[in-house]
Amino acid sequence: MKYYIIAGEASGDLHGSNLIKELKKQDPTANIHCWGGDLMQEAGATLVKHYKELAFMGFVEVIRNIPTIFKNIAFCKKDIQEFQPDVLVFIDYSGFNLRIAKWAKQQGYKTHYYISPQVWASRAGRVKAIKRDIDKMHVILPFEKEFYATHQFDVHFVGHPLIDAISGRKQVSELAFRKEHKLGDKKIIALLPGSRKQEITKMLSVMLSLVQDFSDYEFVIAGAPSQDYAFYKQFIKDANVKFINNKTYDLLSISYAALVTSGTATLETALFKVPQVVCYKGSAISYQIAKRIITLKFISLVNLIMDKEVVTELIQDDFNQKRLTKELHKILDPVYREQLFLEYYELEQKLGGKGASATAAKSIISELQ
Repeated sequence: MKYYIIAGEASGDLHGSNLIKELKKQDPTANIHCWGGDLMQEAGATLVKHYKELAFMGFVEVIRNIPTIFKNIAFCKKDIQEFQPDVLVFIDYSGFNLRIAKWAKQQGYKTHYYISPQVWASRAGRVKAIKRDIDKMHVILPFEKEFYATHQFDVHFVGHPLIDAISGRKQVSELAFRKEHKLGDKKIIALLPGSRKQEITKMLSVMLSLVQDFSDYEFVIAGAPSQDYAFYKQFIKDANVKFINNKTYDLLSISYAALVTSGTATLETALFKVPQVVCYKGSAISYQIAKRIITLKFISLVNLIMDKEVVTELIQDDFNQKRLTKELHKILDPVYREQLFLEYYELEQKLGGKGASATAAKSIISELQ
């Protein structure tokens, strides 16, 4: 069968790649075209467009790039018509995907959504469009099934694919990893400043402002696969800062603590049992708009899933050197860390076991058959 999968970000590329592997395992005839990244391509899909060309962060940035976005939408529709897939599978990336889904449903294509848009966070009115345009929704967060039930939409909870991605990775030798990347023997504080240039620019300078006050630790930047070292270099002023590109999981597996930009990385860090401070800062205009439409108590997936504050969130003006220093000291404290580890184990239990990608693939194929 023919599958057309659309992901627009690095996390979507990861989850899309694992879904593609399972689709090919369960359907040996699978012919897959995708919008995504290197991982989806390596998994065996034909890459139509890379997410590097699609990632626009914040309301202001989206407005500036409206011509490009509409050009991509038109190209996507044309490419789908030429490929004539048996099913379209959308992965998060709601602004783009919901527009394509509306058109696709009108054209008679089967539509599945894997990893729901965060309609539970803002603009819940989008559920109406989802119910109209999506044949089946496969969700990865336990509270999403309950949320959709209140809107009379039965969705399929498959578990969280990060558990598969992390448990299935090859374990790294800490000694070999440190030697390969010329790291010393100090405990590592990982810096995860995001994957988009706008995020990195706003986050990394503040994160790096702590280096002199924590000289007993080695700070290591987790470089995103979508960005080159040349971009990060402008922010690195201290010899006690190292940079490692596209090895985030390996880095987290040997890290003692982490400063993490809000997003999927907060959950990844928690699943690696690394104490963290969650950070977020957007443009002033984007933040003011977001404040008015987002109704959540928390921004990190860790706290949302646990429905309480497990990790500290420093948002906008609270994300500054003084507060970040205070919170980093806290997560380095042994007593605090012991309690946090217990919370992390409870979090993992809530996410269900392994097999999210396989379960989603099986459901998609069975619906087609």
